[in-house]
Amino acid sequence: MTSRLRLFWRDALALLFAVGDRRTPGRARLAALLALAYALSPVDLIPDLTPILGVGDDLVVVPTILALAARGLPAPVLTDARRRSMTLQRRLPWLLPLLGVGLLAGMGLLGWALLRGLNG
Repeated sequence: MTSRLRLFWRDALALLFAVGDRRTPGRARLAALLALAYALSPVDLIPDLTPILGVGDDLVVVPTILALAARGLPAPVLTDARRRSMTLQRRLPWLLPLLGVGLLAGMGLLGWALLRGLNG
């Protein structure tokens, strides 16, 4: 299961890299952007408030659109995008703690500024 999820994550990230490549055909770019918009959109085929089915449509629709978009990519673009995706995934374990520390530091500074502003 985790290897399938890892492959899906690699391909989804690779597709996002491929969207920015000038060699990517317009149809594949549009399909990738549609999948991203659908995943982030509050409007769904089945509302997320519906137990199990609400998330289930996202788990079916988004990967299907991503697979169709990836099928329309030229092989060199997909290879380059997958290489960039794997490079980022190797760095990700190091980036996540740094992002967490940065977020905590930012929240601390914001809290300090708010307290200072309220106390005059």
